[in-house]
Order: sequence, then C-alpha cells, then structure tokens
Amino acid sequence: MCVGLPMQIVSVDGIAATCTDGTQHETVDLSLLGDQAPGTWVLTHLGCAREVISETEARQIMAALEGLRAIMAGGDAGDAFADLDARAPQLPPHLQAALDAGHPNG
Repeated sequence: MCVGLPMQIVSVDGIAATCTDGTQHETVDLSLLGDQAPGTWVLTHLGCAREVISETEARQIMAALEGLRAIMAGGDAGDAFADLDARAPQLPPHLQAALDAGHPNG
C-alpha cells in the first residue's frame, strides 16, 4: 500500500521545495507539479510532490494517519475518520459510471 503524506511548502528553489509536516522538514521534488508558492499544501510520496491539496484535505489526511498510528499501537482512532462517519461508501466515478450503465463488475 502506498501512502501519500501531506506537507506544506516552506520555500522553493527551482524544482526543489523545502516542505514541512509540522514536525520535520524535507526536500521535495516539484517536477510533477511545476511552480508552486510557499504555503501551498502538497501530497508527497517518496520525496516527490504528486498533487496540490487544500489545507482542509491535508488536515483530514493527517488526522487519518494519526488515527491509524493509534490503532496500530493498540489504541483508539478517536475522531480521526469523522469525515467518513456521516456518509455511505462511494465508488470511484469510473466504477459508478460502469454500474450506472448496467455493468455490475465494472
């Protein structure tokens, strides 16, 4: 399983950005996203920024990751998944379209 980590850009030097997750700083490659301004939130994986995300989305991902850490340590997730509790499961758009078109297996 691959997990993207949300980080906020602190500074940019060409295609390299110094980013923080609030506790540590990391150099991140911006090649896939192009120019980004300090303050922008990005989803990173293996040292590369993959997607620009909102601060709200970044906070939700960080809360979910913290919830997973708590569960793995034998604790409780608390409200880490509160944004998912109030809604039914949803298919990705391409699978929902296939189901709507009468193809139950995608």
